Amino acid sequence: MLTSEEIHPDHQGPGKDPFKHSLSRIGRLTGAARLEDGGVMLYGDNANLAIVPVTAGILRLKVFFGENAPDLGTTPAILPLTRSGEIVLSEDEDTYTIASPGLRAVAVKSPFGFKIYDGRGEQLANLLGIEWNEKRAQTALLAMDEQSHFYGLGEKTGFLDKKGERYEMWNSDVYAPHVPDIEALYQSIPWSIHFRYGRPAYGVLLDNPGRTAFDMRTRADRYQISAEKGALDLYIVQGPTLKDVVRKLSELTGRTPLPPKWSIGYQQSRYSYMSQDEVLQVARTFRKKRIPCDVLYLDIHYMDEYRVFSWDPVAFPRPLEMMRELEALGFQLVPIVDPGVKKDPSYPVYQQGIRNGYFCRKLEGEIFIGPVWPGPSAFPDFTDDGAAAWWGDLHVHYTSHGIKGIWNDMNEPSVFNESKTMDLDVVHANNGDPRTHGELHNLYGMLMSKATQEGMKRHLNSERPFVLTRAGYAGIQRYATVWTGDNRAYWEHLAMSISMVLNLGLSGVAFAGPDIGGFSHHTTGELLARWTQVGAFTPFCRNHSAIDTIRQEPWLFGEKVEDICRSYIGLRYRLMPTLYALFYETSVSGLPIVRPLLMEYPDDETVYNLCDQFLFGPDLLIAPILRPGTFSRAVYLPAGIWYDYWTGERHEGGRWILAAAPLATMPMYVRAGGILAEQPLAMYADDAAAQSEPLTLTVYAGRDGQFRLYEDDGKTYAYEQGAYRLREFNWSEQKDTGTTLRCELAHDGLPLVREAEETGTAEASQTLRIVVRQMASAPTEAMASGASLLEWTYDAEARQLHAVVEGATGSFNLRFF
Repeated sequence: MLTSEEIHPDHQGPGKDPFKHSLSRIGRLTGAARLEDGGVMLYGDNANLAIVPVTAGILRLKVFFGENAPDLGTTPAILPLTRSGEIVLSEDEDTYTIASPGLRAVAVKSPFGFKIYDGRGEQLANLLGIEWNEKRAQTALLAMDEQSHFYGLGEKTGFLDKKGERYEMWNSDVYAPHVPDIEALYQSIPWSIHFRYGRPAYGVLLDNPGRTAFDMRTRADRYQISAEKGALDLYIVQGPTLKDVVRKLSELTGRTPLPPKWSIGYQQSRYSYMSQDEVLQVARTFRKKRIPCDVLYLDIHYMDEYRVFSWDPVAFPRPLEMMRELEALGFQLVPIVDPGVKKDPSYPVYQQGIRNGYFCRKLEGEIFIGPVWPGPSAFPDFTDDGAAAWWGDLHVHYTSHGIKGIWNDMNEPSVFNESKTMDLDVVHANNGDPRTHGELHNLYGMLMSKATQEGMKRHLNSERPFVLTRAGYAGIQRYATVWTGDNRAYWEHLAMSISMVLNLGLSGVAFAGPDIGGFSHHTTGELLARWTQVGAFTPFCRNHSAIDTIRQEPWLFGEKVEDICRSYIGLRYRLMPTLYALFYETSVSGLPIVRPLLMEYPDDETVYNLCDQFLFGPDLLIAPILRPGTFSRAVYLPAGIWYDYWTGERHEGGRWILAAAPLATMPMYVRAGGILAEQPLAMYADDAAAQSEPLTLTVYAGRDGQFRLYEDDGKTYAYEQGAYRLREFNWSEQKDTGTTLRCELAHDGLPLVREAEETGTAEASQTLRIVVRQMASAPTEAMASGASLLEWTYDAEARQLHAVVEGATGSFNLRFF
């Protein structure tokens, strides 16, 4: 029997409903009005567009439907900012002109168009149109051309330049091999940078944590930014340079705070170290073999039947005893904590969550239960401040054992069901503004890490916590470090990890890195050696492998591979003062620690997609080997003078060279004028050996250069009250006045002398060794002011100058004639 179901609109075939797949557009602009918060609303036939100045050089555009008052709230990705100046609105017959600090926009009334210009009058973005379908899935269309290049987009596979690609933003647990055509992984950062040589760069952030897409593939003359549900809420971020765009993004979504120094050391993990005896044996072996290491990880097997905030009573019967020995050996322990809470009425964490309404629910009140490692599990609703605070305070279970770091995994959230995540009709409390999971999905991981970081901070007595996360959204850098998920022991994944980390850095996430050696599949000694060489220079440096693979500790592949790993991990620790200074720079500027060559050489058309080499800071070029059986490679050196880090050989830039690369050598080059700070080799960040001898400042002669050396206690938040030392070193080469190394003490709130006297390293802390490499000729005279020049020598054969300066903690000048 037929019923009215037969004429359901969704059953009508194509052609029967000519408007089914039609698109709507804003239409003519019919008016404009000022908004209370200083913005402007442009009214169209079918939708309205709010234009709001955020801060100098950032303009917000948000589409609204209907006549209700516009909601200009933001997601937690966006920092509260003090608006600088107001919009000036003017109108003529054909256009509206909106001027804000640093930017000017011109809206064409009919047909609708919207162009944004910088303060110099150069065009940035050209918004060709905004369209939506019958389900209000919205798309912004922006002009591009043959000279367009795209960067950022967070953690995406493929090469550095994303032109010709399409990506979705939908946090996804992808254990399948990561290949270039995977459109979504664990992180969703809806941000792209549009770069063209000779023209100002700009970025676009879409603040929508639902399913969104960036499409630079479908149309040759335009790229598309789409939101399946929710608002089309865009932030246009001006340059003009790539560095300027990244700096301004950090004003909008925040910067990576200074981490505890131990967290930037080498880290060793395994899925899983199965017992406390195994953990301690690994720790003892690192120290016995004198391979530096700061951190060991516990994967899910440390828990009692995978219950978070518990210890397996058989495998880890005496965790406090284990922690005492690890502390004595100089190790930190970082356990995994997933969001799934085992459904067990006798489990206190589950009981508390149920009694207080902290778990995610459907609208009708049913708690969402999904299968993960513990079996059926409930999931905290981190959009609710009460639930987030409860979750954060549960971490006293770890801090009471001396644990200072937490590893958040499975927080996309990953669920072992058909959709692989939480049901989309779960309704999050969202602090009184309920939203479905489909609308907020990409925020879940970031809010979990936020709750974790804030809870750890509350219970660590002013020490800095460390949080590692797999999933995140724009702004995740404020709370956690990112690793690129379940990669594999493939040479292709080693190569791809470089562009992934570089684009994360261009998306605001400076503290990131892959699993060294590859998580899944079986690594080889050659692959581990080459990956460790690269990993020594990625901001996050962790070796991790899966349960069904051969183990990857550095000593398991023979003495040659062990020596290579020891050497490069040791190099990371010797360069720790440089690395920590780069972390300081990103904490104040937002600039990434590792950078594509394009960031430092934006006029060089050779480097727009160069991603098999990168820069460590502005001056050290890393050119790794990314294929097996390869013992030389082509290296591109940008304009200028470059020196081989290992041999000192001088090269003129602006060309390709062939570099020898036996297994023990990764090609590295230092730009003339570069300055690197090195310390004595240490086995871990707080090893007293690091302060046993003076710091060495190595200058590479050939042009002027500068370097900022930052020091604090490496542990606490005392630096926020000024307890740090910042010295600015400037190297200048002048024919008439000689060569000068000038140190300016920019800030000195670090009580180093008192602490050094207590530890017996006062002399070392006030003395600085200076090495100048490739100094063209021997000085005949040396002078110091503001400090004492104890000695200096010049090695003519090596073309190196060595000097020792005492009392170097303040400002001083060192001049050579």
